[in-house]
Amino acid sequence: MASPKRKTVTRKAPPKKRVERQPSFFSSSLFFKIIVGFGFLVFFYSQRNVLSRYLGFTTDKIVFSEARAMPVDKVLDAHIEKSFGIDISEYQHQIHWDQVKEIEGGYPIEFVFIRASVGNDRPDYKFKKYWKKAKEKGLVCGAYHYYRPNENSLEQAENFIEQVTLVQGDFPPVLDIEKLPKTQSIERLKVGLRRWLERVEQHYGVKPIIYSSESYYEDFLKEDFENYPFWIANYTAFYQNIDSEWSLWQFTETGKVPGIKGPVDINIYNGNSVSMKELLIR
Repeated sequence: MASPKRKTVTRKAPPKKRVERQPSFFSSSLFFKIIVGFGFLVFFYSQRNVLSRYLGFTTDKIVFSEARAMPVDKVLDAHIEKSFGIDISEYQHQIHWDQVKEIEGGYPIEFVFIRASVGNDRPDYKFKKYWKKAKEKGLVCGAYHYYRPNENSLEQAENFIEQVTLVQGDFPPVLDIEKLPKTQSIERLKVGLRRWLERVEQHYGVKPIIYSSESYYEDFLKEDFENYPFWIANYTAFYQNIDSEWSLWQFTETGKVPGIKGPVDINIYNGNSVSMKELLIR
């Protein structure tokens, strides 16, 4: 009797265990990310002073916890012995001048700056009217020119001169520089600013005031224009003591003034009413 055939059974090999290999530190993207991250840290540390100015965190002057959130009345209370004022332009539209007496909270308005001209080609459309009304109110008045870096500086000076007549008791003319040039170098910008300042000083017989932000002032103006009075804007900082090199500090653009619809720029003169007369045209 023949023996039965055995069936051949092919056994499958057990699956191999997958061994997850740890990526090499130097061959992985982790190393690259660490290097890039370290590079950013080095950069930000090296630029900490510049960044602090643009963010309003100059540590030797600013109380961090009181920046930005500081209410207008708290800032004014901290400088109650000084003189307060506003600056306006055609963007304030209709102003009820009979109501313009105080900043909300009862702080008297002693002075007002009014935009007179823009670039080389036009006046502020409300300047003449606002100037007349402010004078009638007995406010100390100042006129400012909004400077356009990419336009001829002497033409801009003539535009301002054409609009503005200043007399004894007025603030000196003001050059408002806020923008960086698009088609010229910083050095050429400074040449243009100086030409404007010299032409306007020649006409009015008094050294103009320069208005700008604190960061702009620190980076581009402080060293080259140190002989001029400065009016500095910084809304992100609270100064218990205003820098002695500043004649005025514009600390907010969100002030409220009865008679003016919408937000208003509020300014503090770095002194009282008596000392302010030293800055005025005599």
